[in-house]
Amino acid sequence: MSEQEFETVYSGTEVRVILLKGLLAAAGVDAMVQNDYQAGITAGFGGGTPNTVRLKVHQDDLETAKGVVKDFINNQHTDEA
Repeated sequence: MSEQEFETVYSGTEVRVILLKGLLAAAGVDAMVQNDYQAGITAGFGGGTPNTVRLKVHQDDLETAKGVVKDFINNQHTDEA
């Protein structure tokens, strides 16, 4: 699969991305985490910011993922209030 077949559905802190990845998995959607900051640290140079981690899904799962992400975001705002 090429990288072009994947779409970013969410970006945020690593903790929120991991939580959302679990929710997507429960909905039957495989997701890929892209953490440029951590990759840069591992390679010996900085890149990105610590609070910007991207969650990507395959285009075939995009519609399902969008619903899960929307619910997740709505619940995050409710939890913070």
